[in-house]
Parts: sequence; C-alpha cells; structure tokens
Amino acid sequence: MMVFLSKFLPLLVLPIGITLILLAAGLIARKRWLLVTAAIWLWLCSIPAVGNNLARAMESSAVRIPAAEAPTADAIVVLSGGRVVAPGPAQISEWDDPDRFFGGVELFQAGKAPLLVFTGGWFPYTPSAPLEGDVSARYAVALGVPAEQVLKTGAVVNTLEESQAVAALVKGRTPPVSRILLVTTAFHMPRASRLFEAAGFTVVPFHVDFNVNDATELSVLDFVPNAAALSRTQVAMREMYGRIVVRLLEWL
Repeated sequence: MMVFLSKFLPLLVLPIGITLILLAAGLIARKRWLLVTAAIWLWLCSIPAVGNNLARAMESSAVRIPAAEAPTADAIVVLSGGRVVAPGPAQISEWDDPDRFFGGVELFQAGKAPLLVFTGGWFPYTPSAPLEGDVSARYAVALGVPAEQVLKTGAVVNTLEESQAVAALVKGRTPPVSRILLVTTAFHMPRASRLFEAAGFTVVPFHVDFNVNDATELSVLDFVPNAAALSRTQVAMREMYGRIVVRLLEWL
C-alpha cells in the first residue's frame, strides 16, 4: 500500500498525468475547453518561471553551508536518492546524483559525528539493482571512512521506511544516537525532518542538491517551455503530494 501511495498514485496528480486526464476527458466528452485547458496547463508546468519558483518554494529558502560550519551530532544520516543501473551484463550501478553521498562523507571527514549511516534505497521498478546503502557504504570505506563507523539499513522504499529503519538500526547503541545530521535534497528536507523527528530523533538539517541556481534573473526564456522545467515542476509537485501524505498519516 505504501509503495502505491508514494510511488504510483502521484503519477496521476502530477503535470503529465493531469494533462493526459484532461485530454482523455476532452476527447471522450468532445469538450474543446478541456483540450485547451490541457494545453495551457502543460505550458504553465513546462516553463522555468513556474518550475523554478515551485522548486525554490519547496526548498523553504534553505542554503548550503560548508561541512566545517555544521554543528556536531551523534550520527550523520544520508538518505537514498536513487541510482541508475547502466546497460550491460555487468549491471554496474551509477550515480543519479552524488550530492547526498558526498555531503555525508564531507561531514564525517570534518569530524561532525562518529557514525555515518546510509539508507538502503530499493525501487520496485529496478528490483535487481543493489541496495543504495550497500553501494554508498562501499564507496565511503574506499574514501577512507573506517568500516566500523559506517552503518547501513536494509531495503527501504520511501522516507517513512527510512526513518523507521534508521531508528531500528541505532536502537540500543552506546552511546545513544538521538541527535542526527540529516543529509538530503533541500526540497525534501522539511518532510524528511518531520518523519525522523516522529521516529524519535533530534534533527539537524544539512541541505544539499539544490534545484535552482542562486541569484538567477527573470528573462523571456523563463516563459519558453522546456523538458527540464517540466521535470522540475513534476519534482516539486511530487514533494507537495508527499507532504500532504505525511500530514494525513499523522492525523490517522
């Protein structure tokens, strides 16, 4: 059920899904206004002026700080961000975006916590791929992080499962792990922090992987649709959906 709610149901309420629904409804009902609405909706979702502002709103005005300036904690927790299995018989796992991984390693190397924890991201549409936590832990050790100071969870498919798995992983440790430096994408941080706080942690956010460049100025190109802007709008709306789901789970 959670996989359906977090991975598949959002596809129906994201820009492309809504566009297809409007087009189908317009063709079936023979309503031209529905077709026009679909075109306008897709254009709005595909322009940088909308995508960039939505992404920045989801980032909640967060800023990136150097690892050396971060406060100390009991552990550094790096959330999974997704990897790509490259074509070929070797099935080599490649980075989708390495900012979370390197942010966590930088914090450890700066002496901000004695433990570096990776979550074992697993995705049902790539079932044969290695767990992201396994790959990240191996790379961290290769970069000089002592193996005994690296922890990894089992398979998790969403942020809620990540928070629960990390809580179970560090439960009963001496000294106890209660204050964590949480490393994740800036727009994802508010929802992730809320879930990890619900799991019993004191969360210190460490934002990485920002979607929007700093100090960009509006231009005519910001109203020209492109695939990158559409993708950014999709990501922002998916995060909105995720935050709504978290609130609903809290109320239930």
